Amino acid sequence: MEDRITELETRLSYQDRLIQELNEVVTRQQDQIDRLTRDLERLFRQMQGQQSGLARPDEEAPPPHY
Repeated sequence: MEDRITELETRLSYQDRLIQELNEVVTRQQDQIDRLTRDLERLFRQMQGQQSGLARPDEEAPPPHY
């Protein structure tokens, strides 16, 4: 019985460590997702504020060879 309890305690210890490591990974990934989302939103706002310099297809004059 004592061996069984020791084995269960050992497994619990490993599981606790694994849960902590997984939590750290998930936390880092969420931080990275948050940074990427902010960067994407910033780039989108920059693109909206810029004129592309390209005319819409219906506004563009035909090429000279027409």
